[in-house]
Amino acid sequence: MNMVKVLEKAGCNVSYNTRQTCCGQPAFNAGYRTEAKSVGEKFLHDFSDNKYIVGPSGSCTGYVRNYYEKLFNNTSEHNLSKQIRGNIFEFTEFLTQILGQEDFGAVFHGRATYHDSCGALRECGIKDGPRKLLSRVQGLELVEMEECETCCGFGGTFAVKFDAISIGMAQTKVKSALETGARYIISTDVSCMMHMQGYINENNLPIETIHIADILASGW
Repeated sequence: MNMVKVLEKAGCNVSYNTRQTCCGQPAFNAGYRTEAKSVGEKFLHDFSDNKYIVGPSGSCTGYVRNYYEKLFNNTSEHNLSKQIRGNIFEFTEFLTQILGQEDFGAVFHGRATYHDSCGALRECGIKDGPRKLLSRVQGLELVEMEECETCCGFGGTFAVKFDAISIGMAQTKVKSALETGARYIISTDVSCMMHMQGYINENNLPIETIHIADILASGW
């Protein structure tokens, strides 16, 4: 809802397709290519009208942009897949690169650090955009942690199959965030936030995760 709020403030006419479901990434990553393709076909037709597609997740955006080409190569869905891949953008990427806007009049008081999710950083090449947006938020003190680009350890089914390693990676990430004195860990991906927040809650640590859309929609 806050993503929509910010997009509308930026002058966008936002519509939400209530028929939409998953992009198919969980099945694809688990090796179920046939099932991933079936879910992906639905995704393609749910967003077949030639409009921008904005998602609050670099993970989903990166998957559609980078793997649909392989999934739908030499199929009847190839051209539609190509159209969708050109239309889909992660939220902060859309704000800074397509709309060219960075200041939304947000006010958020607190010390925070930013987590570069693997989906945003490695799949979409997003690095500076979120930081530019956060630098415009009044009252927000943004400090970099040493492990800002290190994976948080979630990785979908990785967290289930290799839970001990996954938890250890979350520990490293959260420890690095705590060392900055930050009260909040900001990210573009809810999956990373869920994983880190689970570790935080389990260990009663004085920090919490928050999505960048919630920050940008604060104070107005």
